[in-house]
Amino acid sequence: MSSVISFKNINRLAVPAIIAGIAEPVLSATDTAIVGNIPVNGTESLAAVGIVGSFLSMLIWVLAQTRAAISAIISQYLGAGKLDEVKTLPAQAILFNIGLSITILLITVPFIKEIFILLKAEGQVLEYCISYYSIRVWGFPLSLFVFAVFGIFRGLQNTFWPMIIALIGVLANIVLDFALVYGIEGILEPMYLEGAAWASLFSQILMAVLSLILLLKKTEVSLRLEKLWHPEMKRFLVMSGNLFIRSLALNTTLLLAVREATSIGTNYIAAHSIAIQLWLFFAFFIDGYGGAGNILGGRLLGAKDYKSLVSMSKKVNIYGIAVACILGGFSLLIPEQLGLIFTKDPEVLTIFTGFFYLVILALPINALAFVGDGIFKGLGETGFLRNVLLGSTFLGFIPTLLLARYFDWKLHGIWIAISVWMLIRGLALVVKFRKKYYPLAIY
Repeated sequence: MSSVISFKNINRLAVPAIIAGIAEPVLSATDTAIVGNIPVNGTESLAAVGIVGSFLSMLIWVLAQTRAAISAIISQYLGAGKLDEVKTLPAQAILFNIGLSITILLITVPFIKEIFILLKAEGQVLEYCISYYSIRVWGFPLSLFVFAVFGIFRGLQNTFWPMIIALIGVLANIVLDFALVYGIEGILEPMYLEGAAWASLFSQILMAVLSLILLLKKTEVSLRLEKLWHPEMKRFLVMSGNLFIRSLALNTTLLLAVREATSIGTNYIAAHSIAIQLWLFFAFFIDGYGGAGNILGGRLLGAKDYKSLVSMSKKVNIYGIAVACILGGFSLLIPEQLGLIFTKDPEVLTIFTGFFYLVILALPINALAFVGDGIFKGLGETGFLRNVLLGSTFLGFIPTLLLARYFDWKLHGIWIAISVWMLIRGLALVVKFRKKYYPLAIY
């Protein structure tokens, strides 16, 4: 399968995956940038978008892990030449996804205020959080449906259509953001923060409709519930459960970071919100190679081609680290310009540029973790991924964060703790892969 792991084929999968992957952070970053420049209470609005964005990202990414599970199962069956045996599984997986998302939505909506108070929001920021969240949250089930469809396409070794859907969604969001936040003179009054929320919701509706149409038109996947229980649903649920726990640990880290930054002050959470948006953009950019590793890893495992699996792992890690270095090198040259995209507040910009180098220096380490995550998801090693996240969060991030608080390192301490967290994740995945799969490639 040398052609499968060629530079051309890896990038054929990775480049569209990069573009599709950065859709969500670009969508959130668009809200952050446009809201941060609102002429009325822009800094408070920016802080609210950062807090709500972190909480919504937690909900979405905890439950969207079903995408990786369905992708892994489909790609493994494809590699084994048994794709017909799983054609009815996606319908059950999608139904599970939507049902779970609606349940979570109904549970959280009555406690919006308490949730954001727990995240240290208060006063005007708290009011803005409630207003923004009460609109954006209704796009939550739609996002999970879109992610499930993306997982199906990935399992079929197709990242092109997810890219198209993501691009259309992002472009629609940007246009609607400008129109609804700032208004259209003589036609539409500015809606400010609420306008950003409506823009995001409308773009999510558009992406969900496109996903449904392309799934039906471009694949042979059936959305009919022909069987009450597909034999692979048990493995799907176990894998999803492991990734669910893993994502809880992951988002515990991100939410604790937001809570810590919020407790320091409004300007600090605003600066942290900018850094998080850029971090997520870099993460999903690099994760395109993790997506390629996910897709190819499942296929090569299904075919029992361990030599190609090891070779593929080396290549995608090298490509991921190279991309991280290029992104980091470019960003180090223009930190102030990056900050100005999101806000013109001089105090926020001073805080941001003072610690942003820490975000950049950790990018090559992040690449190991992001690419390794993708490969291990494709291999179905979700139990190990769960344990790695639990260990890195509770033995790495939290102790470092507490130490940073004791020495009053402020945002520097938060980002040092995040870097330690990523280092543990990346090293654990490298060691495990070499120990388990290198020996199999010898025989």
